[in-house]
Amino acid sequence: MPSTIDGVFWVLKLLSTAMGEATSDFLVHRFNPELAVLGAGVVFIAVLWWQLSVPRFLITAYWTAVVMVSVFGTMCADVLHVRFGVPYVVSALAFGVVLMVIFVTWSRVEHTLSIHSITTTRRELFYWAAVTVTFALGTAVGDLSAYTVGLGFLRSGLLFAMVFCLPVVGFALLRLNAVAMFWTAYILTRPLGASFADYLGKSHEQGGLNWGPGNVSFMFSAVIVVIVAVLVGRERRRLPSRVRPDGRGTYR
Repeated sequence: MPSTIDGVFWVLKLLSTAMGEATSDFLVHRFNPELAVLGAGVVFIAVLWWQLSVPRFLITAYWTAVVMVSVFGTMCADVLHVRFGVPYVVSALAFGVVLMVIFVTWSRVEHTLSIHSITTTRRELFYWAAVTVTFALGTAVGDLSAYTVGLGFLRSGLLFAMVFCLPVVGFALLRLNAVAMFWTAYILTRPLGASFADYLGKSHEQGGLNWGPGNVSFMFSAVIVVIVAVLVGRERRRLPSRVRPDGRGTYR
């Protein structure tokens, strides 16, 4: 897990949520939804296996896993509505219950929900289970706000942006529990990023700018790649150079 939770972390998290929403819309509405979810699930499992197998925090592995969780979690929520007709309020409540069960079980087994304490495979599995459900929950809540409540994408995004500030204020000014504020903000990033992604990608008739979900997905993916590349380069510059065993220069 990341050693520090800073502004770059939250920027990447928001970008990944937006990218996941646009990618899910593109795949679910252009291919067979069940096959699209199955394919995304296979890729997600492969990427998660990579993340779990690396012996230390690896920037590329972690953020690739987050991106695939975003796509897969979003698709699970979308398919429930698009393919099976489950109302957004029902799926939001269901995912909320599942998330609470994960948090309660995680807390009882490990006695902490802090991401800074994730030092075992079991704790990391709890983490990724919670993260996956937060994406599905956030997708359902965002769609509930935009469609069922009727706020539309832009107003929903602005609403979630204001709500997102509450845990920040709660932690910085009121000194509320850091772990609780982290997870509250983490959950809220999903409908926040997804609402603006929908606003950019949906048609004019649906209240969007009609950029197209494929274009929006590519745009956010490109920004994520650039930021991750910068982080990787910065990390490599901080690593001390070591003399190669063959004496032919140094490596990092």
